[in-house]
Amino acid sequence: MVEVAAFSGFTKDTVRFFTGLRGNNNREWFAKHRETYDTQVMEPAKAFVVAMGERLRTVVPRIVAVPAVNKSIFRLNRDTRFSLDPSPYKTNLGLYFWEGPKSRMESAGFYFHLEPPDFMLGGGMYMFSDSFVPRYRRAVVDPKLGQELRKILAALTDRKDLEVGGKHYKRVPAGYDPGHPNAEWLKHNGLYAGYETKIPEEFYSARLLDYCFERYELLVPLHRWLVKLSG
Repeated sequence: MVEVAAFSGFTKDTVRFFTGLRGNNNREWFAKHRETYDTQVMEPAKAFVVAMGERLRTVVPRIVAVPAVNKSIFRLNRDTRFSLDPSPYKTNLGLYFWEGPKSRMESAGFYFHLEPPDFMLGGGMYMFSDSFVPRYRRAVVDPKLGQELRKILAALTDRKDLEVGGKHYKRVPAGYDPGHPNAEWLKHNGLYAGYETKIPEEFYSARLLDYCFERYELLVPLHRWLVKLSG
């Protein structure tokens, strides 16, 4: 296994890389700035994944944190085969830490997103797989699991610094009671909570680990509830 340096923060050049890429989304520009991408984006991203993985395992022991592209680090290249947008690259840095027997994108986890000038942290499941939806709906109306979810979401929605998302349908699915106390959650095809802000001062130092972990920790109850359904 390749040794990864200790995380000491991202840099102004990390931010400048993505700002520049947004205005020059082509292979020629990327080739000229490849070294910046390697040293100012990928190196600190790998270090962050390793360090945050260690932190998260103190509260979620089976979390997966792999410092590699297509693992905990989302690939920069866009899939343009079925897109009207020919831009070859994403203009953000996405990191993911997940848990469960399914693939990364079918599992609950914790997300990190940099898209200058914005920064976002989240937790949960962005979009349910087709096979997960029936299980989720049964849990929402289950007397025990439904009450657990109601308490978790009440605590999250009481906070002004985060938003709960994933609502997709306008109506409660057929076969379910629109008057059920959890009816609104039946309209979801994903369930997550997240923080959105401008890039914080902590981004440029090792203090980013504390900043992110404090926010991820608040999302652990939602994460555990979703993982319980995935087993």
